[in-house]
Amino acid sequence: MTALSAVALGAAAISIICADLRWLRVAQHEHYLPGAVARFGWRWWTSTPFNIALAAAAVISAAVATIAPAAALATGAIVGIGPVGLRLRGRTSRLAWTRRMSQVVFVTVGLEGLGIALAAVFSSLSAAVLAAAWSAIAVPLFVDVALAVLRPVEDVLAQRYVGRASAVLARVRPLVVGITGSYGKTTTKTYVAHLIAGDRSVVASPRSFNNRAGLARTVNEHLVPGTEVLVAEMGAYGPGEISALCLWLQPDVVVITSIGPAHLERFGTLDRTLSAKAEITSAARVVVLNIDDERLEGLARRLAATQKVVRVSGTDVSADVAVLEHADGLELRLCGETSGVVVLARGSPSPIRSNAACAVAVAVEIGIDPEVVVRRLSSLPSVPNRLQRYQAKAGYVVLDDTFNANPAGARHALDALASEASEGRRVLVTPGMVELGKTQTAENAALAERAAGVLTDLVVVGRTNRAALVEGCRRAGLPLSVKLVGTREEAVAWAREQLGPGDAVLFENDLPDHFP
Repeated sequence: MTALSAVALGAAAISIICADLRWLRVAQHEHYLPGAVARFGWRWWTSTPFNIALAAAAVISAAVATIAPAAALATGAIVGIGPVGLRLRGRTSRLAWTRRMSQVVFVTVGLEGLGIALAAVFSSLSAAVLAAAWSAIAVPLFVDVALAVLRPVEDVLAQRYVGRASAVLARVRPLVVGITGSYGKTTTKTYVAHLIAGDRSVVASPRSFNNRAGLARTVNEHLVPGTEVLVAEMGAYGPGEISALCLWLQPDVVVITSIGPAHLERFGTLDRTLSAKAEITSAARVVVLNIDDERLEGLARRLAATQKVVRVSGTDVSADVAVLEHADGLELRLCGETSGVVVLARGSPSPIRSNAACAVAVAVEIGIDPEVVVRRLSSLPSVPNRLQRYQAKAGYVVLDDTFNANPAGARHALDALASEASEGRRVLVTPGMVELGKTQTAENAALAERAAGVLTDLVVVGRTNRAALVEGCRRAGLPLSVKLVGTREEAVAWAREQLGPGDAVLFENDLPDHFP
């Protein structure tokens, strides 16, 4: 019996190591947020009937191990292989052994080992087996506890980098443009840098370096003497985060691009999202707001009494800055007067006009001549994986909009797809939209229902939003081919096999493989 218990303990220990590799990877790709790993654990173990059955078997086996320690062998085997679909090594989001990850591993393993060791020392080998079995099941919780324990440590370490960045900012003294919003931040940041770069020395935060660590790194590594403008994208997962960024970045001109359900899972309500994003306006000299968003229009009215507010729009001709649809491309209007017409290259997707209007407002406020702005609008750069257009070797058009997805951006992308293939097949490949909180199911169903009027084919990737997307297609009641695949690679292979000249495919969003 002792030998069998030792084998069971070893099996449970191996399963804990396998589970650690899985769930630590999830923690890293969810930005080390406490609570995220347990949330994904629940999603994975309930993602399929088979995984539900495995989870039930693991719990029953761990319970039976109370009287028969050998039952822990079954628990170890299940946790070692499951949940089915979540790999030990990621396909798209592999574990990176950073300094921070090493600390999380140390604390996680310490917590897991402590309970097993105490059971062995103060009770028996059988008790240690039982503790190991339940520890294997609870690995996501152990990881979350480790993240919570280490968060104050990370705050102290991060403050050192923020201190260095503050000193650099004080020495270089650039004009700081702060950009936030539920979506459109990175695109608007790229547009701002493009519109002013010919007249000002400008540094923009790379890609999505939009949190404390990323922005401190941007300043410390990229800001050099002579830099006139720093364009800083500011993200947030909750109240107070943007206020903390503004304490040391101190933006002079700020932009809020949108208020929407992105990250609603974390914010809870759109009003709470608005309050968190509006923290960027507290000490700004100029506030640029996209009034196509009704919440931002209300914020503009409230702030106008105490701050300079520039109202921008992609549809409203009365806005202070409007970038409107035009037969030749775009029309720029400043204070109600036409400043110029922008001719876009044939075949190039039109930019989201409200994002362009935000960027124009910043450029004009900084002092760029409106005529120069009009010329530069015709050559707005594409942002990687944001509605990039290219032609596949087989002759069909590909629209790559895989960086992320939100309801407004997805609608814009569908409009672009509709204009591509008048006679050929129009295909949407998507895993749907995530982090939309209680609205996620409804928003994905609405996306599929709207898409059904544009598409000939829908390819649904993964299980996260499969039911909602299929239900949306059913509600539309239109003839539409629906293909279900497990991974984006399968979807790409399908497109290469099925599509040819005259066809077009939109890849909308691409979830990393720690999503079910």
